[in-house]
Amino acid sequence: MKRILLILLIFPCALFSQTSADAGTKVEVFFEFDKYFLNDESVQTLEKTLQQNPNIIVSKIYGYCDWKGSNSYNDTLSVRRVNEVYHFLRNKGIKIKPGYETKGFGEDFKQSEVQAENRKVVVMYEQLQPEQPDDSRKALADLVKNAAAGDKIKLKNINFLNNSAILVPKSKPVLYDLLCVMEENPTLKIEIQGHICCQTQADQYDVSSARARAVYMFLLRNKIDRKRLSFKGFGITRPIHPIPEKSEEEADENRRVEIMIVAK
Repeated sequence: MKRILLILLIFPCALFSQTSADAGTKVEVFFEFDKYFLNDESVQTLEKTLQQNPNIIVSKIYGYCDWKGSNSYNDTLSVRRVNEVYHFLRNKGIKIKPGYETKGFGEDFKQSEVQAENRKVVVMYEQLQPEQPDDSRKALADLVKNAAAGDKIKLKNINFLNNSAILVPKSKPVLYDLLCVMEENPTLKIEIQGHICCQTQADQYDVSSARARAVYMFLLRNKIDRKRLSFKGFGITRPIHPIPEKSEEEADENRRVEIMIVAK
């Protein structure tokens, strides 16, 4: 008994990996003796599973063999079976989970007395969750929907490198939100307005115009008609809070890009 316990303590990962295919949602397909190509019955099994579960992502693919043949031969054969199923799923457009696991166990598992049941591949998969609507895009779309000509909407979370018109990477989703709103509202016309903060003197380098133009050019590059767009920089002439600002929050509200609804 002590010897058995010691073996379990030394090899827990190996034991888990060989039995983990028994957990979760799975489908099994079987192969003919000494073959790794999918036969008609296996193809039908996979296709039926995909029809019944159109939104899945594959997490594991395990291959197995019967005990006939050498260990090394069966190891290779089980891997070939795994690869055959993998390519079948990819050709069907099935998503594969990042970090997915594939393994050929050969004959190294608890064999069934029925040899045909040992010549198989087990595919583990998960149901994909329905795509959730983008809250930020919906919020912007709602603001535009409820706005009238002349109303202004601040583009939230749009930021630039210090004293430049270069967008920080995390601001790109905001531009795509605006692009989607423009595409969904083909008669919408806007003026993009740039503002800066923190300076008590005029916008010497016209950074506010350059930032507004950066948004304008993004929309142009993505096929929005230039007749629907214009841009303008206001520097520090239209602050929300008096300059100099009393806090970073006030500075952030002054340092902004807005869109003004021109026509809907």
